[in-house]
Amino acid sequence: MEASLKKFKELFGLEDTDIRTYSPLTLAYIGDAIYELVIRTILVEKGNTQVNKLHQRASKLVKASAQSAIIEKLKPYLTEEETGVFKRGRNAKSFTMAKNASMSDYRRATGFEALIGYLYLTEQWDRMLELIKIGITEGENNGE
Repeated sequence: MEASLKKFKELFGLEDTDIRTYSPLTLAYIGDAIYELVIRTILVEKGNTQVNKLHQRASKLVKASAQSAIIEKLKPYLTEEETGVFKRGRNAKSFTMAKNASMSDYRRATGFEALIGYLYLTEQWDRMLELIKIGITEGENNGE
């Protein structure tokens, strides 16, 4: 399969859109799904196990507090452009909030998801995976 969003656009008749016109919450919307897919893929590829255990492990990494911790670890690694996308997502006014998260964790998590969405939609997949790996690895090294 062609590794490009071009295939999606051709198949479903989608037009090119300037990503700068997307709201940060739209970027976070797609980023949330992509991040969860990456995490689930990592967990499944580590070996066959009970679905309940997979869900518990995934939930620990995708909840707002975990994403907030990851983005804090990633800040020194972000480019100026990536930092800007994160800040736009963090500062976006959302009318909802996660059940078990503080407002600050929720906002940082939204910024993280916006960054993941931006990297995905701009097809910077290697960079996206690199940042996710750094965030997860540093979390594991710190006992999180």
